[in-house]
Amino acid sequence: MARGGVNKAVVQIARTAILARGEHPSIDAVRIEMGNTGSKTTIHRYLKELDEVDSRRGAPQEQIGDELTELVARLAQRLQDQAQEPIDRAQAHYEQLKIELQGQLGEAQNAQALLERQLEIQGTALNQETVNLEATRSMLQTEQTRNAALNQACSDFELRLKDRDEQIRSLEEKHLHARDALEHYRSAVKEQREQDQRRHEGQLQQVQMELRQAQQSALVRQDEITQLHRDNERVLSESRALNKELNQANDQQHKLSNLNGQLTGQLSQLQNECTLLQERLRVATQESEGLKQAQSQAQETTATLTLRAMTAETALESMKAHNEQSEPKVNEAKKP
Repeated sequence: MARGGVNKAVVQIARTAILARGEHPSIDAVRIEMGNTGSKTTIHRYLKELDEVDSRRGAPQEQIGDELTELVARLAQRLQDQAQEPIDRAQAHYEQLKIELQGQLGEAQNAQALLERQLEIQGTALNQETVNLEATRSMLQTEQTRNAALNQACSDFELRLKDRDEQIRSLEEKHLHARDALEHYRSAVKEQREQDQRRHEGQLQQVQMELRQAQQSALVRQDEITQLHRDNERVLSESRALNKELNQANDQQHKLSNLNGQLTGQLSQLQNECTLLQERLRVATQESEGLKQAQSQAQETTATLTLRAMTAETALESMKAHNEQSEPKVNEAKKP
């Protein structure tokens, strides 16, 4: 990190240290001695001024200048070593802390990636369960439609059965009316016969003829009654068949009701599983948010430590600059 505040005293200290090592104090050498800081133009100007000062002092002061140069070089080296030691400690502490934070950050990122994969797997399972739930709902709706159709068919069968019952009652009423008519006719014939027996024997032929006519009419009525009995038996057979179909429809409806109950139970189980998966997804999301917060805190801590390190470096640089500025004063105080 470059530091500012390059002045003539700092350039003089660097130049003196280079001369003490027996080297030529060039612009690049002085700049390297100062830690690669300062403008070359400024360094050249200060070096030129120092050369002019040395030329004005002359040869008698060369020996004192050499001793002073050596003393200043040792003092500068010691100050530089003392100032570099806390910088090295702070740099090492910063690097160690940086490595630890990077390790924690890597672990947090790995944990986050693992949670994201688990969240993706759970989302896939939830989507599959949702598809299964939709399929089950579709099956349930289909069965409910079939159940409604069967209920409608049962209602139709009941209506047809009621119609057949009405027909049977109507035929029974007709049969009763026919029997009543036959009984009435028989009573009338009997009464007529008794009246005819009390009448003159001359009317016996006519009575017998009327009796034969009445018998023929009775036979016709008897045939009608027989036909009514046959129709009644046929209606009863159809009624039994309809009752059998109705019983079968009721059995099928009972089976469908049981199947509907099973499907309802399965739907409830799937809904419970879906609720459980949603709760697990919520917990995983909360854990992921916690890891993200921990990662953010780690990043903030890293930034804080970096800022502290930069502050320490700035303080050390200021300390160096202060020490370098105080060195010319020390040298001037040591001059006779």
